[in-house]
Amino acid sequence: MQGTVTMTTLSLRPAGQCNGSCLLAPATARQPRISWWRRQQRQTTLHRQQMQQCSVATLHNDKVDDRLGKNPCNFHPPIWGDFFLHYYDAAASSKQQQTWMVERADEVTQDVAKIVASSVAWDLHHRLQLIDALERLCWDHLFEDDINAALTQIRTVNLTSCDLHTVAMWFYLLRKHGHRVSPDVFVRFKDQEGSFLANNPVELLSLYNAAHLGIHGEIILDEAVVFTRTHLEAILPSLEGSLAHEIKCALEIPLPRRVRIYESKYYVSTFEKDVTVHDTVLQLAKLNSNIMQLHHQQELEIITRWWKGLEIESKLPFARDRVVECYFWMSGVYFEPCQSRGRIILTMMIAIIAIFDDIFDYYGTMEACELLTNCVERWDTKFGDGLQDCMKHALGKNFDSYEAMDHELARDEKYSMAYLKNFTIDLIRGYNKEVKMREEGYIPRTVNEHLQVSLRTGACHLLACASFVGMDDIATKDSFDWVSTMPKIVKDLCIILRLLDDLQSYEQEQLTPHVASTIKSYMKEHNVSIQIARKKIEELKEDTWKDFNHEWLNPDNGVPRQLLESIFNMTRTMEFMYNQDDNFTNCQNLKDTIHLLFVEPFAISF
Repeated sequence: MQGTVTMTTLSLRPAGQCNGSCLLAPATARQPRISWWRRQQRQTTLHRQQMQQCSVATLHNDKVDDRLGKNPCNFHPPIWGDFFLHYYDAAASSKQQQTWMVERADEVTQDVAKIVASSVAWDLHHRLQLIDALERLCWDHLFEDDINAALTQIRTVNLTSCDLHTVAMWFYLLRKHGHRVSPDVFVRFKDQEGSFLANNPVELLSLYNAAHLGIHGEIILDEAVVFTRTHLEAILPSLEGSLAHEIKCALEIPLPRRVRIYESKYYVSTFEKDVTVHDTVLQLAKLNSNIMQLHHQQELEIITRWWKGLEIESKLPFARDRVVECYFWMSGVYFEPCQSRGRIILTMMIAIIAIFDDIFDYYGTMEACELLTNCVERWDTKFGDGLQDCMKHALGKNFDSYEAMDHELARDEKYSMAYLKNFTIDLIRGYNKEVKMREEGYIPRTVNEHLQVSLRTGACHLLACASFVGMDDIATKDSFDWVSTMPKIVKDLCIILRLLDDLQSYEQEQLTPHVASTIKSYMKEHNVSIQIARKKIEELKEDTWKDFNHEWLNPDNGVPRQLLESIFNMTRTMEFMYNQDDNFTNCQNLKDTIHLLFVEPFAISF
């Protein structure tokens, strides 16, 4: 640990690498030239004046746009409102306790570092358990070098005397970290009938999770998925407690695809009952969780103020008001305090994307959407004289927000905004194509034809680029050139999101005129029922995950691991947000998880 850090005024500037000194990231280097709040207030005032001028022509039009008062899909109203505007100030009111937490966390981190160092002498099973615990508790970044060194060392160990649980953990952790180890380690666990010799639910679960890091052609892993799922589903009703919970979660989303930060507090509570997890490890987990929570509350205050400046509730009441959910979503891409700037930029981006998505899906006419697309292509509002006021408003606020993001970048980082704008233009063009498809009632003849447009309108290529913008010197111009080519791993991310979205949003989107989904295209292509089409789209999603895993394990991609990790984490968030429902749209599904993560601290004796 490099000294003690304290909570200071938050900047969007990067705070350095995510090492031990990053429990709380102070705003130090590259301070803003003008305060975020003053600039936001100035931009809001200026934009209101512009909107008043632009509205003069509308006053002469007798037609009233009653669509502004409509909620065509009966979207759930916003849950959080202004909750986080001042919540951080109240939560952080005790500076003495806050300072104590940081200092205590520094001390306990040193103690845990000793445990990690001593684990070199442990047997394989307990070393793997420690790494797994550190990662599930979400502070493995404090011991990244130690974990990487340990995994490199254990990659070549002899597994012949290990049980299935240990071998599955070994395989899972190594592949999760990009090591392409062979699935042949599971051959000795098959009997002559082809069944796996799993002696208990824990072994079944470990094999099930490990097998979901498979790629095409690894038949034994395909067999393991089918075998373990069948048996886990059969025994789940007879189980209870944390093991039953873990199996239920895995059957919904396998562990390699789950978002760690969303589950971290659950695992603190679970590990308290596990005698194999050291008390010091749990103490650090609670301290770190509370410190990160304060940091996230501070960022949520920034994001909420920015969002209020967009005046969504009054100017675009038909759109989904989901800024806290946007922040929650993007915290799954990177949760570490030192990624503050990246998290805020990502949240701004996905919130802007949601606004335009709703304009094109539920409000804009084909002519208006064409005009809006033209304005975005030219990156200028003066070409939108025929737009409705609400669309002009959204366009202006979009440009204001990009200007604000650009202002937070150092001179040698500003080049990245050109990539962000190009991806945004590409996204808006895709939205416009879908509007034309919707108005013409066109259903693409094949799923592949559908994906030529729809893999882009999920906006994941834009979000992948945006995740690089705030990552300081980790992302170079070569990185942006790479992501702008739509590399295979980004394309796979886009396809996974599109298929997940279509599987969970199909019924909701039948309530209003909507562009045809991949399910409709599959039904048309193969002349099958919706039930069969759903099953095939689900299978296509699983196949795409194998493609994604292949790219993740590709040693020749030459991209910094941290950037690939952000793409992997983004893909994980898609599985969560579309697990059994469109949880972003139906935001009530997220309320308890958001409250637990960002509001409820652990009780710690002071």
